[in-house]
Amino acid sequence: MKAGIVGLPNVGKSTLFNCLSNAKAQSANFPFCTIEPNIGVVNVPDPRLEKLESLVNPERVIPATVEIVDIAGLVKGASKGEGLGNQFLANIRETDAILHVLRCFDNDNIVHVDGNVNPIRDKETIDMELQLKDLETVEKKLDKVKRAAKTGNKEAQKEEVVLLRIKEALESGISVRAIEFSEEDDIDYVKPSHFITDKPVMYVCNVDEGAAVSGNSYVDQVKEAVKDEDAEVIVLAVGTEADINELDDYEERQMFLQDIGLEEAGSAKLIRGAYKLLNQQTYFTAGVKEVRAWTVNIGATGPQAAGVIHTDFEKGFIRAEVIAYDDYVQYGSESKVKEAGKMRVEGKNYIVKDGDVMHFLFNV
Repeated sequence: MKAGIVGLPNVGKSTLFNCLSNAKAQSANFPFCTIEPNIGVVNVPDPRLEKLESLVNPERVIPATVEIVDIAGLVKGASKGEGLGNQFLANIRETDAILHVLRCFDNDNIVHVDGNVNPIRDKETIDMELQLKDLETVEKKLDKVKRAAKTGNKEAQKEEVVLLRIKEALESGISVRAIEFSEEDDIDYVKPSHFITDKPVMYVCNVDEGAAVSGNSYVDQVKEAVKDEDAEVIVLAVGTEADINELDDYEERQMFLQDIGLEEAGSAKLIRGAYKLLNQQTYFTAGVKEVRAWTVNIGATGPQAAGVIHTDFEKGFIRAEVIAYDDYVQYGSESKVKEAGKMRVEGKNYIVKDGDVMHFLFNV
């Protein structure tokens, strides 16, 4: 699962990506690796993992990860191939969620492609290009579906109604994610088309250091503009985060954060936000060899969670022994949790909860 960083040129996308790639501010040990020049795998900061490590004292600790993609800056006309438009749109189509960086700071030394700072205009520029690309997609699909609908194909007739709604919305400047569909229509007709504007989005307001804690008037404008989108807005002083990352000493980095009024690096919040945006959650395995955070989709069953470790675990799943994270911390060890009768045995229909500490029994 990948989250793509998008935005106009010079809004701070690459600085943010490089900030995540350096990633020293989030914790004392927070590695990152680059798969390609513009793709990085970032560990998800999770204090629960550190707590389990202190209780179990394992040989190694492995955190959950999320892939972040730095996508080339988009310009007006990208949907028609302007600038790096085609490459941009191909890259964004391959991601599962969008981190949309908006410039929310004034600085005469950093040129804005449109001459002045206006995050709402910038947002609308990108929205429009993505909507135009989706409009192209829906029109192509409608051509085929209409032909099938005319032959009396009931399924095609249903799909035509949904696609016409999407077309009408896009022509009015409304993104697909803002349209309400029945669950059945969403699964059958919307999701298979992979519309770019259907992807979940988080708006990253890039501010100066003075606005890092409480934002500014630009941020207020963004929050007002996206209030009907069901989208999260995060405030991040990207330049300041980059400065913090230049410090080698963990304690110094923490002091810098405290000096500007932050409890933790904003990039840590962003990574956790991206993880949530991708509809993902964490369960843990805890033993003397390894304490590990595993990633599963929200709503995953016990067998699906086991399958993340190995496909054989899912195929041969018998049951799962489950301890709630809070119980593990309260009692301090697996044996004491068992003594207190707080370990549960769950079957194939169990829906995994965020923070579950799990042990699987399987047979292959």
